[in-house]
Amino acid sequence: MTPGSRVTHPIELRSYEILRARLDGTSLDTARLPPLTRAVVERVVHATADIDYVADLVCDETALGAAVAAIAAHAPVVTDVRMTAAGITTRNVVCRLGDVDPVAAARDGLTRSAAAVGLALDEVGPGAVWVIGCAPTALERLLTLADLARPALVIGLPVGFVGAVEAKEALRAAGLPAVSNRSEKGGAAVAAAAVNALLYEGLNP
Repeated sequence: MTPGSRVTHPIELRSYEILRARLDGTSLDTARLPPLTRAVVERVVHATADIDYVADLVCDETALGAAVAAIAAHAPVVTDVRMTAAGITTRNVVCRLGDVDPVAAARDGLTRSAAAVGLALDEVGPGAVWVIGCAPTALERLLTLADLARPALVIGLPVGFVGAVEAKEALRAAGLPAVSNRSEKGGAAVAAAAVNALLYEGLNP
């Protein structure tokens, strides 16, 4: 094993064999996808056992390639909540949710997750990879700060019935390099899986 490489567990290998066999020859066959898009889509399906993500996810191969390069150059990775951070397995991440003063956030009309975006941006500056899996308000806040953040990539996959679809639509409309999905689905595990796919690509190019 070369330094920094990753060993794949046999259970994971078998999981990939199963998901590819189920999709082979169908309209959702991931073999038709560009390599980085395929890596992200299959990692999310592997993490969720939800094949619907093949059609639901929105990826841009050029943006993913630039993100892999940014990660290799040690761009910071920022998450919205600790649950998202906990799922990222090969990189230390920045999550400032625990540093938010909830009274001050409420006074400013922000949720704690939205306020944490500002604290994280103050720490990491422009060019980070932002991974948002739980809080639509965090994604909305990042979009308002996009000119300052200039993200290498936004993985915007918040979950929920209130604001999640709209926040992801706004992300796509903003034209930022991004991974998103069209439905209300998402979550910390989904967002972590998406960024892990790119991190693993950097480990095993």
